[in-house]
Amino acid sequence: VQLQASGGGLVQAGGSLRLSCAASGRTFSTFDMGWFRQAPGEERKFVAAITAIGGSTSYADSVKGRFTISRDNAKNTVYLQMNSLKPEDTAVYYCAAKRYGFIKYDYWGQGTQVTVSS
Repeated sequence: VQLQASGGGLVQAGGSLRLSCAASGRTFSTFDMGWFRQAPGEERKFVAAITAIGGSTSYADSVKGRFTISRDNAKNTVYLQMNSLKPEDTAVYYCAAKRYGFIKYDYWGQGTQVTVSS
């Protein structure tokens, strides 16, 4: 599966952005999907995930209550709605996919830059 992330940009603190990740292929609905982010000088970190079966979601503590992950299997797309953005949310955001039930994310998008100004 190939992934294409979009929707990043520059926003003021307190603002909102919605990231999208479009996937190729006809088996999107069988993949668990995740969002990760990498700030300058830091390691890539988990942000949110949604399962293929049941659509269960999970979030990093730092974004709980502010970010929402969702998916539209008919459009082969996963979204990350980001509200109440903070400067510390500034990072390159990556979407990723793994087969349902697997542990490792094997497929990665190219990343989209999110910059939150104070």
